[in-house]
Amino acid sequence: MGTTTRRSIHRRDRLVPERDRDAYAIPEKLPENTVCPGCGALYERGRWQWATAKGEGANHLCPACHRIRDHQPAGVVTLGGPFFVHHGQEIVGLLTQEAEREEREHPLHRVMGVEGEGEGMVVQTTDVHLGRRLGEAIHHAYGGDLSIQYADDEQLVRVHWRR
Repeated sequence: MGTTTRRSIHRRDRLVPERDRDAYAIPEKLPENTVCPGCGALYERGRWQWATAKGEGANHLCPACHRIRDHQPAGVVTLGGPFFVHHGQEIVGLLTQEAEREEREHPLHRVMGVEGEGEGMVVQTTDVHLGRRLGEAIHHAYGGDLSIQYADDEQLVRVHWRR
């Protein structure tokens, strides 16, 4: 009785779906010491960071400033409900604190804009992770109903919180 071995056959005639990619991500590696003219962030060691440029360097708009310029948020956080009406200032304080903490560590994670008051509010972010983090922080602090939906075809998250 012989042993049967299975061999993996790689098919070359099938279409491999392309990975979703962020249209605002920079496709090529930038030169070291590149500065964003919009916010002053420095591209160093393969990532954007808050640092001072060492001498002359190239200028290139960072993905966050590019999104802000194009008015294309990566995160949309919608807040509302009777609880929000009565505790709006506390919630805004928590959002501000979380956003500032995130931006200190990650220059590309920023709040683009805030709209509305009274019954509800919409916060737009430059990064999907920041949008999710803001929603989770509010849910952790105040409870309520939290819904997080990622778009299939683009780099976008929609976060809805209500209480």
